[in-house]
Parts: sequence; structure tokens; C-alpha cells
Amino acid sequence: MVNYMGIDHHKQYSHLTVMDEEGRVLKQGRVLNYRAEVEEFLRGTEEELKAVIEAGRSSYNMVDMLEELGVDVTIAHPKHIKLIAQAKIKTDKRDSRVLADLLRSNMVPEVHKRSEETRKAQRVLRQRVFFVGTMTRVKNRVRALLAQQSEEVQKALGLERELFGRKGLATLRGLDLPAADRALLEGLLALHERLAELVKASDKLVADLQKQMKDAQLIITVPGFGPFFSVLVATEIEDINRFEGPEKLHSYAGVIPSTHSSGERSYHGKIIKDGNRWLRWAAIEAVWPAIKSDNDLRAFYYKHAVKKNANAAKVATARRLLTIIYKMLKERRAYVSYPRTH
Repeated sequence: MVNYMGIDHHKQYSHLTVMDEEGRVLKQGRVLNYRAEVEEFLRGTEEELKAVIEAGRSSYNMVDMLEELGVDVTIAHPKHIKLIAQAKIKTDKRDSRVLADLLRSNMVPEVHKRSEETRKAQRVLRQRVFFVGTMTRVKNRVRALLAQQSEEVQKALGLERELFGRKGLATLRGLDLPAADRALLEGLLALHERLAELVKASDKLVADLQKQMKDAQLIITVPGFGPFFSVLVATEIEDINRFEGPEKLHSYAGVIPSTHSSGERSYHGKIIKDGNRWLRWAAIEAVWPAIKSDNDLRAFYYKHAVKKNANAAKVATARRLLTIIYKMLKERRAYVSYPRTH
């Protein structure tokens, strides 16, 4: 006999529903997300237990805890589960019961369960993205502040293009600004300096990951993929064998066009909104440096640009890059580049 448990998970507590193979509710209750409380709730459910929980920021804390207790846990896609189980009345109690019933009926849209090591790598990568994004916002604040200054200040800046290089920062610190604006600028520059230190420290963590990850060491041989993107792609893919072919990887990354069919007509539109946004971002961002350095990829890009347009060519090249990565990881070999000829 197998029992099924639905978990409506929140940051501090979860609502649990256990039902049998016939769909009869055996136990329901709300527990704090502590091991002792979960163990107490599970006491008396000696049958084999399978559980389902929606993917979320803190879901893995519960997943890890339950697996340590011998429970087989499935992680459900939150968007797809809502499409299957739409309801006008939503409560924690009802949601946990619906999840249990879907698991019992084998109707859970499952997502890939990531290892603890992969999750650690993801946290490093996400934090670096946060630091770089914050630095970009700080730079934009500096530019906005400078745009509101006098003509003399504008002349002092001159045609300085690298405002945040060594020379540019020296120019910024030497500007003659009103006292209030000087204080604002100094605060922004101090924040920029600290963020630069944090980004540098994050780069060291990424470099360490790159040295440890065999897949990343292969991916970095592909044009357009440096240490950061090679680790990011290796982390998001995690196991290339979970994809039946490169087309499945394209779909997972969300670099395939949407399709609208009616009768005998089909129309292909913009790329789908679903998919792994981190993998899609890496593949798209790698296109420009890739076509600048590799002759074959450059020819591939311009062939599609002439046939369709620049955006379609960029997406097609991103798919090409993912196909290359798929084959490399499956065959365990590095990419042989054909440098651009002049």
C-alpha cells in the first residue's frame, strides 16, 4: 500500500494532507517547518509514503527534510499545476488535498529535482548577477546626477567615455559640485567601489566552480562562453542525459518559436515565454562574441539574418550554440573552433 501526501508549503509553515490509494483522506494538519513537527505529523503513517510539493524558493528545505525521513518527494511545476487544478476557492487545506490527489492520479507536472551541490552553485551565480545588476543601477544613478549639473561640469567631463575606469573615476572625484550633490556622488562612488570588490570576490568563487565542474570545462571551449556563462549553463543543465535530444534542450531553454495552428495553417511567432530564463539568457548573450570569433557561427548567423531578420538569426544562433553544447556533453569532447578569417 502507498499513501500520498500533498504539501502546501509556506515560508514558516506547511499544510499537509495524506490520502490512501482510494483517495480517502487519512490525515490533515498544519505544521511548522521544523523536523520535530513534521516527524510528529508523520507518526502513524507507516505505509510507503510519496509526497508532492510545488517548486519555490524555500521548497528544498522541506524536500531535503522529508527525503532524510525516507519520503519519496516529487517537485511540481507551480504554473502548470495551477492550470490543471484551477479553483475559485483556494485554501491551504484544499490546495494540499488537491496536490495529494494529483499525485495519487499520476497527474503531477514534475520539474527536475536538483542536487545540493547544484543548488549551492546556483546561489553563487545568482549573487554575482545581483551584484552586477546593482552596480549597473549605481552607474545609472551617477549618470543621472551628472546630467543635472552645470555646463562647467559637463565641460570638465569632456568626452570621457569610460567614466568608471581608473581615469574616469579620478575625473569624477575631482569635479567641482555643489555640497549636496558632492555628498550624493561620493556616496554612489563608495557604493560602486564596494560592489566592485564583491563582484571580484564572486568571480573568484565562479572560477573555483569552473575548475571543479567537468561540464563547464567543456562548455568554456565554445565561442561566447567565458567562466561565468560556462558554469551557469553547466549548472542549469546539470545532467545532459535528462534531455532526449538537442530539441528538448532548446525547449527547456525557451529558444523555440511559439506556434499557432488553425486547420492546415501554422504560424510561428516570438519565442515561448516558458523555459529556463537563465539558460536562455546565457545562450542569447553568447551569440555576439561567438559570431565575432568563429567563422562557422558567423556564416550561420548571417545566413539566417538575410533569410529572415537579425532577431530571428540571433535566436537561431542561440539554438545552434545549445545544439553544439548538447553534442559536446553527450560525446564528452571539446569544441573545435574555426576562427574568423579576414
